[in-house]
Amino acid sequence: MAAVRVILPVAGADPTLRPSFSFRNRLARGAWGLCWVLFFRTSPRPFHAWRSLLLRLFGATLGTACHFYPKSKIWAPWNLTCEDRVSVGDDAELYNPSHFYLASHCIISQGAYLCGASHDYNDREFAMISFPMKIGAYAWICARAIVHPRVNVGTGAILGLGSIATSDLEPFGIYVGLPARKVKERLRASVPEQYRHH
Repeated sequence: MAAVRVILPVAGADPTLRPSFSFRNRLARGAWGLCWVLFFRTSPRPFHAWRSLLLRLFGATLGTACHFYPKSKIWAPWNLTCEDRVSVGDDAELYNPSHFYLASHCIISQGAYLCGASHDYNDREFAMISFPMKIGAYAWICARAIVHPRVNVGTGAILGLGSIATSDLEPFGIYVGLPARKVKERLRASVPEQYRHH
């Protein structure tokens, strides 16, 4: 999937001081940040439907019974699509300047970080570049694990505790380490049949 390069023509001697996003984008993120602080973060832990409603109000497309915990962080709800029963744990962060797609029953555990952007370090303007990301059905990003920009996670794949994915994870692979390496295969029977060939 192609990267999205953001360049905004703003006058000034130092191009690295230019904002990476439009005023409209920054305004929307400010409104979402206020909503997160006042209504999302403070909501009781079992109020998953309430937090899903807030995300939908800010443009997220969510299936049924998604569980976003109160301390989970979504950078841009309008760039988020989730199928049914997606779970995002406390302190997990989805940094999604481009579109993120989370397939059915995938789990993003506590403190995990999905990074959808970087900078063009060969450009004097240090321009921001962002990438779409897909997490497959029944995939599990374990606690404190990190998924790099450009990386997609296959159906049923597991990224182990504290591991860092720097390249795509194959369906049903179990990956651990820094950087993550495939160490074994998950049983395909652990996932409902309709998802096994995605």
